[in-house]
Amino acid sequence: METHLADWIKGTPRGDEAEAILRACVHCGFCNATCPTYQVRGDELDGPRGRIYQIKQMLEGHAPTQSTHVHLDRCLTCMNCETTCPSGVRYGRLLEIGREEIEQRVARPPLQRAHRAFWRGLATRRAAFAAAVAFGRMLRPLLPPSLRAKLPRARGAAAPGSGAKTHASPARRCVLLLDGCVQPVLAPSIDAATARVLAALGVDARAAPGSGCCGAVDFHAGAADASRAKARRNIDAWLPLLDAGAEAIVINASGCGATVKDYGHLLADDPAYADKARRVAAATRDVAEWLAPRADALRTTLRAPPENARRVAFHPPCTLQHTQKLRGVVEPLLATFGAQLVPFADAHLCCGSAGLYTLLQPELSGELRRRKVESIERAQPQLILSANIGCLNQLEGGTRIPVRHWIEWVAELL
Repeated sequence: METHLADWIKGTPRGDEAEAILRACVHCGFCNATCPTYQVRGDELDGPRGRIYQIKQMLEGHAPTQSTHVHLDRCLTCMNCETTCPSGVRYGRLLEIGREEIEQRVARPPLQRAHRAFWRGLATRRAAFAAAVAFGRMLRPLLPPSLRAKLPRARGAAAPGSGAKTHASPARRCVLLLDGCVQPVLAPSIDAATARVLAALGVDARAAPGSGCCGAVDFHAGAADASRAKARRNIDAWLPLLDAGAEAIVINASGCGATVKDYGHLLADDPAYADKARRVAAATRDVAEWLAPRADALRTTLRAPPENARRVAFHPPCTLQHTQKLRGVVEPLLATFGAQLVPFADAHLCCGSAGLYTLLQPELSGELRRRKVESIERAQPQLILSANIGCLNQLEGGTRIPVRHWIEWVAELL
């Protein structure tokens, strides 16, 4: 694609990167065929090709508008288009550049700014989020169906001593778990299950003091500086423990894992943290990625799955299959441990979760969930498994089939 970047960005590192991405695009349209928002709306501006053109116009000096904001906001950042693209266009990185630029050039309406800031602040502050969830659960019968569907049922809390430890046993191997923001409130059983599975392999799970939210919610809500601040805090908490012998950072929420693996890029322009960020990113593994080479050893510690939890559908989150490129990693693990996996149509498409998307784009999110749930339910599984807290919460709000994290299913077989 021919480009003529504006003087204010031409020749800069960001401009050079954007120009290379734009020139790789041949506007073939294959990306639209797998874009969830294009499939729902049928609008060229709500597909990757149309968004690329809008970003190109902005970077070439054309003034963006509120309409540009609307179409870029509707993108789920599912990265399915990158998986599909025959030219290897790095759409996700171009979208990051476009979103950061438009935030500086087009002011959002005050009410919209307040709405986004409220949900972003609530989701990334664990104490406030926990209080809000507890209050919402108390009022659950009185809530409208749209809000009730976004509030997951209370899951079993971790038993004392079953979760990630603050201090590892000196004689045992150790990995680090993310001490996140949303998941420990909505589903503390996931971290507890992860710690149990790791313990069965003789490995302690340690939550680093001082660590916390990975920064994904901030970044995708347009608050890149807040996201970078959280990344620096986590790097400062994790690096001393990695230097002291922790083997890896093992993350059981694929959205968080995708973000931490991107720290090297997120802080590439920070001379004090660029190398540290690359080290942390290189040490980060999704829990399935870490367990895959140890599957045979783990299998010897497991019993067969019960009859009522054997036929399962695995929903692969976009951040696992498209962003981290870990397609087909969880499914062989589940089969090895005795699951009967049932295939369902369009497993590659997004469920509509995408962080705050369910709150900021409720109509699109709800339609994508409806399509996903209908597809899964046609396969008639006994259980739906996934690998990201957002997807679990999204799917649970639209079906009566039990929804769990796959590591919880494994832990119950110990």
